[in-house]
Amino acid sequence: MPIMAACAKPVAKPKPVGGSGPLDPSASREPRITAAAFRALAFDGVPYAGQLGCRLERFEAGLVTVRMPWQELLRRPGGTICGPALVALADVTLYGVVLSVAGEVALAVTTDMTIHFLSRPAPRDVLASGRLLKLGRRLAVGEVTMHSDGDARAICHVVGTYAIPPEAGREEIEAQVGPDAALTAGHLRPR
Repeated sequence: MPIMAACAKPVAKPKPVGGSGPLDPSASREPRITAAAFRALAFDGVPYAGQLGCRLERFEAGLVTVRMPWQELLRRPGGTICGPALVALADVTLYGVVLSVAGEVALAVTTDMTIHFLSRPAPRDVLASGRLLKLGRRLAVGEVTMHSDGDARAICHVVGTYAIPPEAGREEIEAQVGPDAALTAGHLRPR
């Protein structure tokens, strides 16, 4: 018998602890901050992000889609979109994902971001769809996938981590996930 076959064990899907969690598909998708409040923080509070002309297409708890309209400002040699604009789009999308579940925590900051450029974006609008992977008391991890409008092919995949200041929103987050739990891929998991 092959060694791998003897060691293989079925992997069970994680189940929510204590009923449906905030990221459970059957649970409400009401964000903890309004779309208008997020727009003010992200696009008015950070003028560079505002210059990109981004618009919210979807704003639910843990799920955010942002559209970056094509403009000449984004062009790079070769007739495509410059990388710094795509990184900014990823960052603002992740910020929206985090605030949609953590609430209005203006000082939540990016601590890590890895971006993979997968294909050349067309010179047209870019849609960035972000989702929460994990929300802890101090860190939130999310991912963003981008594609050119009208083309399902991914142009970028991003995974990022945001730090949530300990003094900001701790009670609300602990009320949501419990003092000894974290939201992980849509389920509550004890630490």
